[in-house]
Amino acid sequence: MSIYSSSGRLLQQFQWDGGRIISLGWTDDFRLVCVLESGLIRFYDIYGEYTSTSLGKLAEDFGVLDCKIWSTGVVALTGKLEFVALGFLEPRPQKLASIALKEQPHCWTIVPPEKSLSRHVEVLVSYQQTVYVVDSAQAQDQQVQRGPFMRMALSPNGNFLALFTADGRLWVVSVDFQSSLADFQTNSTQPPLSMNWCGNDSVLLHWEDTLLMVGPSGDYLKFPYEGCLSIVTEIDAARIISKQKCELIDKVPQVNEDVFRFGSTAPGAILYDARMDFDKKSPKADESIRLIRSQLSIAVDQCIEAAGNELDTTIQKQLLKAASFGKGFLDAYPQNRLLDMATSLRILNALRHYEIAIPLTYTRMKHLSIEKVVSILTNTRHFWLAKAVCDYSHIPLDGVVTHWASLKVKQAVEDENTVIRLILDKMSLVEGISFAPVAKEAAKAGKISLATKLLEFEPSSASQVPLLLSMEQDEMALQKAVLSGETDLIYLALLHIKRKISAPDLFRLVNGLPLASALLESYLKVQDPSLLRDFYYQDDRQRSNAGLMVQQVLKETKDERIRQLKQIQKIYQQDKQSSLEAKMTDDEIKLCHFQTQLEQDLNQSFSGSLCDTVLRLLVLGYKQQASKLKYELRMTDKRFQSLELRAMVQSARYDIEQVFELRLVCEDVS
Repeated sequence: MSIYSSSGRLLQQFQWDGGRIISLGWTDDFRLVCVLESGLIRFYDIYGEYTSTSLGKLAEDFGVLDCKIWSTGVVALTGKLEFVALGFLEPRPQKLASIALKEQPHCWTIVPPEKSLSRHVEVLVSYQQTVYVVDSAQAQDQQVQRGPFMRMALSPNGNFLALFTADGRLWVVSVDFQSSLADFQTNSTQPPLSMNWCGNDSVLLHWEDTLLMVGPSGDYLKFPYEGCLSIVTEIDAARIISKQKCELIDKVPQVNEDVFRFGSTAPGAILYDARMDFDKKSPKADESIRLIRSQLSIAVDQCIEAAGNELDTTIQKQLLKAASFGKGFLDAYPQNRLLDMATSLRILNALRHYEIAIPLTYTRMKHLSIEKVVSILTNTRHFWLAKAVCDYSHIPLDGVVTHWASLKVKQAVEDENTVIRLILDKMSLVEGISFAPVAKEAAKAGKISLATKLLEFEPSSASQVPLLLSMEQDEMALQKAVLSGETDLIYLALLHIKRKISAPDLFRLVNGLPLASALLESYLKVQDPSLLRDFYYQDDRQRSNAGLMVQQVLKETKDERIRQLKQIQKIYQQDKQSSLEAKMTDDEIKLCHFQTQLEQDLNQSFSGSLCDTVLRLLVLGYKQQASKLKYELRMTDKRFQSLELRAMVQSARYDIEQVFELRLVCEDVS
């Protein structure tokens, strides 16, 4: 596989090992797309490094017969004669509606999502005598009876469709087949090798020794060519690539025709002549300016626009000088219009230089956007020019510097400190730039130590912590998460580490990190109480461990509860600050013993708190036992009388005098 620039310079060459290629294409950011017969798609940069994805199970099982590529996706015809679409931004294969094809279609093309009414990719399929429009939901027969069509091409704006019929006619229609725009007889029964649009203005048909250009009015031009050609449709032109050269063919813009046509009286033409006369110190310059005084603003606009369309730098300068000359006679004219065009032309001329070899037109560059141009330059590793374009256009340098640094860490042969110093020198040019993407590339290259050192300069903890975890730098990730103070990051680190190491190692790791320790404790309280006991034990927090045991002991049987409460009591008795808890535990043990004895004596079940037990005894009429329990566990008189009143209400055994008597001494009657 050999990759060349447009000027014919060999950029990369490598041995192909991927199997049979069905189709090749390029994305807008200069990545080579290779669709293989096996259903695999490879994306290469211009230096041979690649990533891959798949067209899905249907393509893998039945293979790929044909494929069409657009700048952000691909549509493939599988061996089952069904279409599968895949977008590069979200690579999820999608099967399109079926036409029930019995054989391969005569030809087909695609309508990219940005040019279709549905905003989804559509496929135009020539089958038998008609054309079908296929998307993910349905396949519509357009009821066209002029088929079969042997070639098909969609215009760059998506409005027109060129079709080559079996009887040698070129038919141009609107994309909805409602309007016929041209019908041209080529007198050739042999279909062309390729058919492409030249901008939106004409159609190019290529046979072995001839290139035929057909215009909208049936006018045509013939260009003799020998050998194979590759024709690339642009938004405003077509690039013709042969073995000898790369040529650009386009329609002369109307404004350039107005300025340079012999005898033209357009304001721009007169202003251009006035500037020429001024350079010659001829008085005709003043006469020309007076002649177009009322249209001087239009003349300046025409010269600026015409300069953008020119490829010759000498003519560009002449037109810009003419525009500047005319602007000097205007009181109010946008200052940035001329400056913006000069900046754009400087960028375009740099791109067109044979060493860079990116032959963009002004219209094409505006369509791509200057950010996409910078992306192209970084992908082709012209970093110095990408930086200059960013400086000229006042756009951030982040992407350029990050791409350069990522490439540097992968290819560097210097020691780590030297590499870090070089990267810092460049990345310090951009305030607040993220080091995480560079560190990620270093980690992918197996340079974990370098990646860890680079992450020390990363300003965002949210970028630091996940990457450190992926590199198995768990302790550092936890420390960075704690320093950030963000609980979500700390939990992310803790849970990731918890899955990988033993509990004692985890406890030792959080030791000395109070915030991480507190969050781990909160998590274990809800999710894993048994592990929380180990955590308390390892941290020698017996009092906390006893409190956890108290919560769990309430779920046990009485005998088991008594046994565990005695253990809890011993823990509290060993702590001088837990005398109250020790006494309360002793009271709970006494209550459990009393409840057990009551169950044996009265053949009734007793559970719950002291108040619950006393209330149940009073309801059942065992006031003597209730009074004994009150005395032994030091219940207050008012509390006991309140429980008596409740027991009377529940059992319906009371008189009104008793109620009023108890009400006078109870403070908490409801």
